[in-house]
Amino acid sequence: MNLKSSWKIFLVAMLLVAGQLSAQDNGGTVASDGPLSLEQCIDYALANSISAQNATLDEQIAVAKVKETVGIGLPQISGSASVNHNQKLQRFFSQYYPGSPFGPTEQDAIQYGVNQGDVFAAPNFFQLRSSGDVSATINQIIFNGSYIVGLQASNTYKELSQKTTEQTRETIVEQVTKAYYSVLINNERMQLFDANIARVDSLLRNTRALNISGFAEKIDVDRIQVSFNNLVTERDKFSNLNALGLALLKFQMNYPMDQPIEVAGTIQDIQLDPIEKLDGSDWDYKNRPDYKVLQVNKRLQELTIKNLYAEALPSLNAFATLGYGTQSNGIGGVFKTNSGFEENDDFGPDKWYDYSQFGLRLNVPIFGGLQRTYKIQQEKLTLQKLDNGFKSLENLIDLEIQQSYLNFDNAQKSLASQEENMELAESIARVTKIKYEQGVGSNLEVIDAENSLRNAQTNYYSALYDAIVAKVDLDKAKGLLIKE
Repeated sequence: MNLKSSWKIFLVAMLLVAGQLSAQDNGGTVASDGPLSLEQCIDYALANSISAQNATLDEQIAVAKVKETVGIGLPQISGSASVNHNQKLQRFFSQYYPGSPFGPTEQDAIQYGVNQGDVFAAPNFFQLRSSGDVSATINQIIFNGSYIVGLQASNTYKELSQKTTEQTRETIVEQVTKAYYSVLINNERMQLFDANIARVDSLLRNTRALNISGFAEKIDVDRIQVSFNNLVTERDKFSNLNALGLALLKFQMNYPMDQPIEVAGTIQDIQLDPIEKLDGSDWDYKNRPDYKVLQVNKRLQELTIKNLYAEALPSLNAFATLGYGTQSNGIGGVFKTNSGFEENDDFGPDKWYDYSQFGLRLNVPIFGGLQRTYKIQQEKLTLQKLDNGFKSLENLIDLEIQQSYLNFDNAQKSLASQEENMELAESIARVTKIKYEQGVGSNLEVIDAENSLRNAQTNYYSALYDAIVAKVDLDKAKGLLIKE
């Protein structure tokens, strides 16, 4: 292997590594090299757009929230260890009674004037200055109505995140679809610009030849030259707008801005079937993602009310504590043991003695100042507001569908009219050019026919895009934009 071949292998390897790094920077998704169809653009956007990623993260948060709620019902184990030193112990307070083993002797009482029933403060003989304690505590829910309702609410919360994700996906599909068809139509218009420029350029060259031969005036050449220059300038401006449309599509898809993108298909592939009537047979309120979100919110509100009722039920918990404790005259003695933790109650210096307890704890709410009653009243009123929200949303959906249907119907009629106008303008431009070349038409008629053709083409593609947008809006209003 020569040096030149080695360098080629090295360069290929470096390019492969760079491609892998680029894929990692883009979230592991490599941009396609070939033209992308609408379905591919949508799939890419659903996998890579920031809003879709955030919606997926919200779903993961909801799953973690469910597990967190489940964990409340599992045994709760905690441990603690403490070392305490009392530099000066608190006094022991009691009343003096003659003959009591606690307190001053009768002689000391007479000496210090302490009478029967007087309060005295004696040194604390029952506690050493330093102490240590190590314990473990276990708590377990046996019955808790709020916990049971919380489990139901956590699963409903998870469902809410899924419905919200569906709502986000619908928005992404709508935005990408409109941006995709805008680019597709602009590509077609760019081809028409090139065809129009080629046709006017051919006319300009023929007119120059006629001028040289004396069959056309210089002003005829100048008029066509002006029309040609305007057409080229218009094409350049539209080319910049087309680049902006591609940038918008990349933005909606979260596609790398520094990488080229092409869309597949032509406007001939667009199917805009007319709608015969609007009878409500092809749609349902429940198909709308926002309606589904409202349904889940209602269930969450019902569970909130149910939880307030559950809080009035008794709760039962089991508990157990195991530990070791010791005391010493000095803090150093706490850490000195003769034989480690002792399991018996034998006396001995600096020993740790075990202790334990277990039991049940029953909590019975009796009276809470009617706070829960008024909380339930508030939540029930909120539930009524949600019911009113269903009526309002249904009315809004009806209005959106009717408006979208009318917009689509009008857009289709306008599209058919503009398509006919464009075909007529093409025929007029063709006939006018033939008449001019045969010497029976004027130069002004040709230029006017070319301008009319370009206007007709612009109107047609604007009407086509309006019809596509109206169809997308109608599908969204019906809840049919996302195919299950």
